[in-house]
Amino acid sequence: MKRSLSQLLASRRFGPFFATQFLGAFNDNVFRQALILLIASGVVAGTSVNTLNNVGLALFIVPFFLFSALAGQIADKYEKSMLVRRIKFVEILIMGVGAAGFFFDAVYFLLAVLFCMGLQSTFFGPIKYSIIPQHLKQEELVSGNALVEMGTFLAILLGSISGVILKMEGTPEWLAPLAVIALAVLGYFAARQIPSAPPADPSLKMNWNLFSETLDILRSAKEVRSVWMSVLGISWFWFLGAAYTTQLKVYVDDYLNGTEGLYALLLATFSIGIGVGSFLCEKFSGRRVELGLVPIGSIGLSLFGIDLFFSYQGMAGMDQVDIAALLAEPAGIRVMIDLLGIGVFGGFYIVPLFAIVQSRSNPQHLSRIIAANNILNALLMVLSAATAIVLVGVLNVTIPQFFLILALANVLVACFIYTLVPEFVIRLIIWLLTRTLYRVKLQGLEQIPDDGPCVLVCNHVSYVDALLLAGAIRRPVRFVMFKPIYDLPVLNYIFRTGKTIPIDSKTRNPEIYTRAFERVKEELDAGEVVCIFPEGKLTSDGEIDEFKNGIEKIIASNPVPVIPMALQGLWGSVFSHKDGKALSKPPRRFWSRVSLVVGAPVPADHVSAADLRQRVQALRGDAA
Repeated sequence: MKRSLSQLLASRRFGPFFATQFLGAFNDNVFRQALILLIASGVVAGTSVNTLNNVGLALFIVPFFLFSALAGQIADKYEKSMLVRRIKFVEILIMGVGAAGFFFDAVYFLLAVLFCMGLQSTFFGPIKYSIIPQHLKQEELVSGNALVEMGTFLAILLGSISGVILKMEGTPEWLAPLAVIALAVLGYFAARQIPSAPPADPSLKMNWNLFSETLDILRSAKEVRSVWMSVLGISWFWFLGAAYTTQLKVYVDDYLNGTEGLYALLLATFSIGIGVGSFLCEKFSGRRVELGLVPIGSIGLSLFGIDLFFSYQGMAGMDQVDIAALLAEPAGIRVMIDLLGIGVFGGFYIVPLFAIVQSRSNPQHLSRIIAANNILNALLMVLSAATAIVLVGVLNVTIPQFFLILALANVLVACFIYTLVPEFVIRLIIWLLTRTLYRVKLQGLEQIPDDGPCVLVCNHVSYVDALLLAGAIRRPVRFVMFKPIYDLPVLNYIFRTGKTIPIDSKTRNPEIYTRAFERVKEELDAGEVVCIFPEGKLTSDGEIDEFKNGIEKIIASNPVPVIPMALQGLWGSVFSHKDGKALSKPPRRFWSRVSLVVGAPVPADHVSAADLRQRVQALRGDAA
């Protein structure tokens, strides 16, 4: 996995883009952090430091709200590498103006420059995430997004620390202005190496009415529910991230009595946590878009956020807490663990959501859907700043209490999203199943096409066969399942949510039998993957039973490729009928080794039930 990430970074189709976005995020945070410290130094009298910080955050993100609709259209209409080069050249001009502001400590002038930085980032945003699927393969999307998130938050970390160093007492005044210009120039030269990325919709007619176009792209994002819920989830994460990072300076100053070095350490801890979480997400996802990690991220965000409310209290009464003093106190270590945990589970949460948006959106509209995401991100970040101003500045809520409110609100948001799209929770159940009870070895998955209709046939050994297959196969699968198994308590919820098709015998329940074949035809006509267990029931002796001729009826109606598969190692599982009825005996062991072997596709004109049984038997071999 490390090798695959390093190869991706070294490739021209990803490396220059990664460097460009890394340097841009780095520069943004050098500028913003230097400005935060300039404000904190008291050069502006009569205005609250916390208020100016929140105003700065709002000015940076308001352009996302106002101009993302235009940016999304431009990103879809024109060649993207050219756009990136022009945007990065504009960054050099903006940083040249900002350098003058730093030299003269002109805070209000720098706030205006911050707005221009937000405007430049607004036009880069839709390109940033829509260019990834143009240059990467489907199986590289999670790796690419993990690297982008790791790089972004590493840039935030290094940029913030650099901003602190550049504005520390004794540092030459000219160093910060020079740094932001130099970083912008480096970003421009990196952008010049990005390969061409053809426009997604060159015939697009521009809509200059930003209000109506904003409504249109929001409607486009709603076309696929899982994409829309992912966009909402991403926006909520930025609400949380903006709240934590904006209030962290005040938290360190007023509640931990910490030094600037301590502030840099805790900011680094949070940023490193997101990078580690993104890295682990890539590892645990198996290089596929794994929705099951998103609920794990939600749970971790809330648990560590709640504990952050309690952990600082052991530091009360201490003066001038530096890094050494914090690490000497159990409460200080607990604060660090909480911030690290929030970051790690934030990485688990955000990486799969971006991959879902990229993989499930219409490619012609992807930049505009990313723009819709940016609009909602901006709206939620503005609301984050407004919420902080109201709760902390007006209602006198303490920063720890504010963090507690965020953690509890995250529970409510998670319940809302996962209730509307239960696929997240179902994928979590499948992910846990395939990593606790079983170790699944996969062979031949490349035989299943990345798009287009096909039918999968497999031997039927246990009640969890469909769950294991769903966890292994990258595409969503519509399973045809014997109705008594479909009706099992608890599993029925999972099957229904996964659009499983129940079937029964023609003599016992002709209506369900007929409707099942109608549903199969509808799914194949829609280009989906359908999986059937042609034995019609679980094996009672470990052997593969006769294949029913239903598969021949399906292919006669929809002549699509049929892909044989075999499960190995499940006979003897608590979910199989070995040594008694399934689920009537305790598990013999956890983390059992099982295998899924996928064979070559069989053309529609060669399909027969008997031949498919022989192929599945050969794939399974003696490993029942």
